[in-house]
Amino acid sequence: MALPAETMSARRSGNARPAWVESPSRVGRAAKALLLVLITLAVIYPIVGVVGTSLSDQATISVNGGLVLIPTHPQLDAYREIFAGGVVSRALLVSLGITLCGTAASVLVTVGMAYGLSRPEVTGSRVILMVALLTMLFNPGIIANFLTVKSLGLYNSFAALVLPSLVSAFNLVVLRSFFMGLPGELLDSARVDGAGDFRILVRVVLPLSKAAIAVITLFYAVSYWNAFFNALLYLQDSAKNPLPMVLRSFVIGGQSLHEAAAGEIPAPQQAVQMAVLVVALVPILCVYPFLQRYFTKGVLTGAVKG
Repeated sequence: MALPAETMSARRSGNARPAWVESPSRVGRAAKALLLVLITLAVIYPIVGVVGTSLSDQATISVNGGLVLIPTHPQLDAYREIFAGGVVSRALLVSLGITLCGTAASVLVTVGMAYGLSRPEVTGSRVILMVALLTMLFNPGIIANFLTVKSLGLYNSFAALVLPSLVSAFNLVVLRSFFMGLPGELLDSARVDGAGDFRILVRVVLPLSKAAIAVITLFYAVSYWNAFFNALLYLQDSAKNPLPMVLRSFVIGGQSLHEAAAGEIPAPQQAVQMAVLVVALVPILCVYPFLQRYFTKGVLTGAVKG
């Protein structure tokens, strides 16, 4: 007996799966692969050009129009020149110190605030959270920040590069949401066993939050490493300038990093500029692969839960 057309249509519609559940076709897979290749090339091309130009001589740079992908005669003259004057070396040490100390301080304070704000029994936690969120919407302005830093005695000190941006409201919200997603029974059982808040945080919460903490650590490290605006506002002594300020002064402003001695042939200006960029890129590129596996997990879990 033949089934009615309505029944057959209902069965067909019931067995049909959503488009995102179906296996991708060959054309779809090829299109995705092509798109990924194009995105990868768009990311790698400028990096290869920067490295290649930093290793090239003036003739090769002139022939290739200022951007060299594969240098014909690689040389390290540009790197010798930027480190000979001591400006880049000193700025690199300053940036490393600010990044390490600032990241450690920011992660420590953010973890403490996020854990406190994630506990419902803390009085006034919602008010404090709203005050933190308001900083994402309303900025006091450059003049107010400058007067505050100067009145606190932080002007022309390394502390002025860390304390004004010690806590990021975005990182605070992500970490708080992650903490709120942890099983409450686990924390209650630790409290029944006699553990206090500090011990619960160190022994229970932090071991379960490695992914989220790794993510905010990466965010803070990149922010401190690339920050130059605070140094531009709050530092008067050029000897305290971090590496981004040297980049701004030399690459954009065209200032010289090293005076060539008598009879010394200076490296091409484009090669020296690209060498400074490479020195600024390498530390972050070396750190990122170790934290990349935590990146997606930490951001998605912290953003969805809570």
